Amino acid sequence: MTTSLTQYFSSTDYLLALPMLLLTLFALGILMIDLLLPKQWKQVNAYTALVGIAFSAAAVGKLHWAYHVAQQKGLSFIDTGFMGTLLVDPFALYFFYLFLAGAAIAVLMSMHYLEVEHENHGEFYALMLFSVVGMMCMAAGYDIVLIFIGLELMAISTYVLVGFLRRDKRSNEAALKYLLLGAFSSGIFAYGLSLFYGLTGSTNLGQIAQGLQKIIATRPNDPIIIFALFATTTGLLFKIAAVPFHQWAPDAYEGAPTSITGFMSVAVKSAGWAMLLRIFLFGLYPLRSMYVPLLIFVAIATMTGGNLAAMTQTNLKRLLAYSSIAHVGYMLLGLIASDGQTNSTGIMAILIYLLVYTFMNLGAFAVITSLRRRNIIGDEIDDIAGLFFKAPTEAILMLVFLLSLAGIPPLAGFWGKYFIFLSLIQTGHYALASVAVLYAVVGMYYYMRIANAMLMRQPVEAEPVRTGPAMRLALTITAVGTVGIGLFPNFFINAVNWSLGITTGSQHMATLLR
Repeated sequence: MTTSLTQYFSSTDYLLALPMLLLTLFALGILMIDLLLPKQWKQVNAYTALVGIAFSAAAVGKLHWAYHVAQQKGLSFIDTGFMGTLLVDPFALYFFYLFLAGAAIAVLMSMHYLEVEHENHGEFYALMLFSVVGMMCMAAGYDIVLIFIGLELMAISTYVLVGFLRRDKRSNEAALKYLLLGAFSSGIFAYGLSLFYGLTGSTNLGQIAQGLQKIIATRPNDPIIIFALFATTTGLLFKIAAVPFHQWAPDAYEGAPTSITGFMSVAVKSAGWAMLLRIFLFGLYPLRSMYVPLLIFVAIATMTGGNLAAMTQTNLKRLLAYSSIAHVGYMLLGLIASDGQTNSTGIMAILIYLLVYTFMNLGAFAVITSLRRRNIIGDEIDDIAGLFFKAPTEAILMLVFLLSLAGIPPLAGFWGKYFIFLSLIQTGHYALASVAVLYAVVGMYYYMRIANAMLMRQPVEAEPVRTGPAMRLALTITAVGTVGIGLFPNFFINAVNWSLGITTGSQHMATLLR
């Protein structure tokens, strides 16, 4: 049996998959260790998860360094494995770093929160690690079968995490809605992918692109291609919560444990974007003239629906859910603006946006998580009223995160919006740029509603806000990231350029973006 496996898989294959293998081993280890731990030692599971994330990050760093050394020596780095299904290029490595950073911060946020909720179980952290493994498969998948397997691994883990508060009816309801809608969208997505397989005879994204190029040369308006594109796009738009496929997000965000809400808003969304960019840029690029008009409509509808709905919310998690939907609209504009050949600023803008969003949105949810204590849920605007008088540090940090979400310089969020607007102007999409600027102003209104409640209103209840060491560390990391990227953006812009092969000559991405 071993001999037959070595005929297909080499040591390079397992090296490329090492970050995923390590996370899987640590997740299984947490499940076994949890059985032996007494109740008062359950935080060991969180520390084990953090160690697993650190080991996985070290493996990603090893791949990063190997790529760098090969580039310096003028050698070709073998970045495809498992019979061409796995593509661990700089684009994938960039997303690996994002997923691991989001997971680490979410683990820190969860430690005290789960104790307050009396749900401090090892499977919580194991499921989080399993979901990151699925995300990595989505980002590095070069075969639609592997991408779909990664999607389902992430989705199933997230369904359980959303409903992890078993005694909370909101959590149960959110998980059930998310499960039903997610299964429905996955079915549509799989059907669309199966049609592309039937049309091209391959599950490899590169071969699908070649097959589609030949088909549209003779049958440019083939109805089967149009239907397959519509079904696939529907599944992709659901995963990033774009209008009109966004209905799951507000309920799931509100009902989920707050630390998981933050995790979903950054890591799960980044994974959806990694999958979307892989499929649109690598597999379906010959159909760009068909899907761009659809994306223009979806982007405008998403910005409109997200911003207008956020203005009327009184629940902080629902408000940030609709805010997250609005941000998806901005990022879709980046995909529209980048034609993949002469202008790559839009794709660069999306990756920068996802990076800064990881820190500023997780920071906002970390502040909301810190409000949970005893009988106070802490996710209503009234719960954050007068926060400055009870916890001035948390209030100031929340103001920083809100201003960054609004795109105010010199904070990190400014650079995300700046490059989106720049890509639109460079490609002549002046009307879309004007609409995006208008909605950015609208976003200021509901972010300042939260700031007004924190700074100008009197506290509804007088119980002080106490944060543990793990939560303080999470707030520190997110604050440093939000301010640091804003003040010193060049390093991070260079990292994004590296991930796209603009500065390194990556054989895969650079082919598309040059």
